[in-house]
Amino acid sequence: MRRGLVSRAGRRCCAPRTGLGAAAALEEWKATPAALAAYLAQVADLGEDLDPKDARLLKRRLVPDPRKMRVRVYQTTSVHKSMSCLRQGSIVAVRDEDYGHHASAFREAVFIHASTSPNAQIIASLDVARRQMELEGYELVMRAIEISLAIRREIAAHPIISKYFHMLGADAMVPAEFRASGFKDFLAPGANWVVAQKAMQEDEFFLDPTRMTLVCGTAGYDGTAFKNLLASKYNVQLNKTSRNSVLLQSNINNTRSDVALLIKVLLEISLDIEARLAEDGESERARFAARVKSLMEDVPSLPNFSRFHDGYRENPGSITLEGDMRSAFFAAYEEDDCEYVPLMSKEIDERLAKGPEMVSANFVIPYPPGFPIMVPGQVIETDTIEFMRKLDVKEIHGYNATRGLKLIKPSTIGQGSNEKRVTVHVAKQGKAARSPALRR
Repeated sequence: MRRGLVSRAGRRCCAPRTGLGAAAALEEWKATPAALAAYLAQVADLGEDLDPKDARLLKRRLVPDPRKMRVRVYQTTSVHKSMSCLRQGSIVAVRDEDYGHHASAFREAVFIHASTSPNAQIIASLDVARRQMELEGYELVMRAIEISLAIRREIAAHPIISKYFHMLGADAMVPAEFRASGFKDFLAPGANWVVAQKAMQEDEFFLDPTRMTLVCGTAGYDGTAFKNLLASKYNVQLNKTSRNSVLLQSNINNTRSDVALLIKVLLEISLDIEARLAEDGESERARFAARVKSLMEDVPSLPNFSRFHDGYRENPGSITLEGDMRSAFFAAYEEDDCEYVPLMSKEIDERLAKGPEMVSANFVIPYPPGFPIMVPGQVIETDTIEFMRKLDVKEIHGYNATRGLKLIKPSTIGQGSNEKRVTVHVAKQGKAARSPALRR
C-alpha cells in the first residue's frame, strides 16, 4: 500500500480536467439560476420521474436537480510521479459537501488499506512537495512544459533524428470528432496557447504537453527493446511502451541539460542506424524496411468488446451489453468447471466456426497496451483470437502460453450453482483480506 495523506481541498481554483476541478465547476454551476432553469425545463419536457425506457433520455444531456444534488469527490494522486516526493508517496484529496457526516467511515476505510507502520520519511517528503508547489508550482510546471516543447522542436527540426524518430501530436492520437477545437499539435503552424487553452476547455480529450509519445518503430525498434536500450546503454529511464512507441515525460525537476542528453542519445542511435545501413548494403536495407513495416503497418487491430455470454446476463434480450462479470470470475475458481485450449490449435478455429462458444474465465491483459482484451464471462470472437495470435509481447497477464486460453466449460454456464460458489469464495476472500491486518 502506498504511504499517503488525506487532505481537504479548499475553494481554490483547480485544473478543469481533474476530479477536484470538476467538483469546483459543479459547485459553481449548481449555485447559478441557470442550473435551476435548466432542470425545470427538463422536468417540463420529460417529467420529474424519468423512465429508463424513455428513448428520449439517450438523445439529450440530463441535468440533476441543483437543489438536491450533492458534490462528493475523492481523488487519489500519486505525488511521487510528478512532484518532489519519495517513491510511493500519494494523497487522497477530498472535496465532499457531506464530509462531516462521513469522515469517520472514510478514515476507517483508509486505515483498513493503509499500513499501521507509516514511513515518516515518505510522509515528510509529501509535506515538502506540497510546500514546494504552493510557493513555486506555476513556475515549475511552466518549466516542465517548456522542456517538453523544446524536445518536440529539436526532434522535429533535426535532419538526421527526424528520419527515424518523431513525436505524435493530438491529430495522430485523438480522433477529430473528439477535438471540436480543431487543435492538432503544439508545433503545428498557427498553434499558440490561445488555441491550446480552447482545446483544453472544449475538447473531449486533450493532449498533455508534458507527455510525449515518441515513435521508435520507424527506427526498427519495438517499444520494449528501445526502452531496454536506453536504460542499459544510456541510463535513460522510461515507463510506458507500446508496440512501436515509448512515452517520455517531462517533470518539474528536468532541465535543459536533460533535453541536450536526450537529443544526443537519439542522434547517436540514428547515426548507428545510418552507418549500419550504409555498411551492410542492400540486404540490410531490405531487412530494416521489413522490420519497420512490421512495426508500423502490420499492427494487429485492437479488438472491440464482443458481449457477455447469455448465461451471465440478467436480460439476454437487452440492447445494452452489461453482464455479471462477478459470477464468471468466481466460477473460474472451480478448476473442474474450466478448460484450456491452446491458442494456435485447430480446436479454436473449429469452435469459432461451429461452436460451442468460448467464454473467457480470466482477465487477459497484454503489456503493452496494458488493458484487458478479455474479461470473465466474455464470449471470445475471431478478432480477439487474431489479435492474440499476432501479439509479439512477452508479458500477457491471465494467459498461460503452455496451457492455452482458460475457458469456462459450456456445460457449467447458467446452471444456477455459481451463486453458491460466489458466496463461498467471497467469504474466503474476506477472511484472507482480514488476516494481514490482524497480524499487524
